Amino acid sequence: MTATEPATGARACLARTAAVSYRHFLVLRRSPHRFFDITVLPFVDSLLFGSLGTFIAREGGAGRTTAAYLLAGIVLWHILYQAQIAVSTGFLDEVSSRNLLSVMVTPIREAEYLAGIALVGLAKLVLAVAGVSAAAFLLYAFDVTTLGLGLIPIAAVLVVAGWALGLFVIGLVLRFGSGAEAFAWGIMFLIMPLSGVFYSRQSLPGFLQPVSAALPTTHAFAAGRSLLSDNAFPWHDFRLAAITTALLAALAVAFVARAFTIFLRRGYITRHM
Repeated sequence: MTATEPATGARACLARTAAVSYRHFLVLRRSPHRFFDITVLPFVDSLLFGSLGTFIAREGGAGRTTAAYLLAGIVLWHILYQAQIAVSTGFLDEVSSRNLLSVMVTPIREAEYLAGIALVGLAKLVLAVAGVSAAAFLLYAFDVTTLGLGLIPIAAVLVVAGWALGLFVIGLVLRFGSGAEAFAWGIMFLIMPLSGVFYSRQSLPGFLQPVSAALPTTHAFAAGRSLLSDNAFPWHDFRLAAITTALLAALAVAFVARAFTIFLRRGYITRHM
C-alpha cells in the first residue's frame, strides 16, 4: 500500500490515528450543514416520538409508559445510528472528495484509519445522544438516566454493532463504487423495523421473526426495554446481544478485508481519481 514501511510503535500508531481524527474534525468544523445529523435530527426524533406517545396516552393508551418506551427506544436508536453513519460517511467523504488515493499513499494503516474516523464518530455520537436525551427531558420529562448504569453496556453493544454495519457499507463502496453510498442510510431503514426498536420481535410478521432474532440490535433494544420495565439488568438479552454483535463484527471485518483485497487486485482505485 505504501512505498516505504511506516514507522512502528504505539506512539506512531496513535499519531496517525489522531491525524485522521483531526482531518475529519476539520471537515466537520468547516461544514456547518454536517451538524444536521447530530443536532436537528435528534431533536426532531424526540419531538416526533414523544408527541406520538403523548397522543396515545391522551387517547386512552398506556399512559406515560408509552411515551417512555418510545423515547427510550429513540435514544438507543441514535446510539446505533450515529455510530454507523459516522463510520460510513467518514469514508464516503474520502470518496466524494477524491481523496482516497491520497490516503492510500500515506503511511496510515487500514486499522488506524478506521480507528480515526470511529473516534470522530464517537464524539458526534455523544453530542447527538446528549441532544436527543435533553430534548426528551425538557419536552416530555423523560430522564434517560432512570434506566441506570445498565444502560452503559447496552450502549456499548449498540456502538460496536453500528461500527460493524459501517464496515459493511465501506466494503460495499470498495466493491461497487460510490453508487453504493445509498446503503449508508438505506441499511438503517432496514435494520430499524427488524430490530424492534419500539416493540418486541414477536410483533413482527412470523416469517420475519427469525431474521429479527439473528440481529444483535434486536436483543440490545429488548434489553433496554427490560431496564425501563423493572430496572433489573436483563442478562439473557444482553448475552445474546453481545455474542451476536461479536459475530457481526467478525463478519464485517472479514467482509471489508475481502472487499479491500479485490479493490487492490482489480485496480478499482481508478474509479475514485
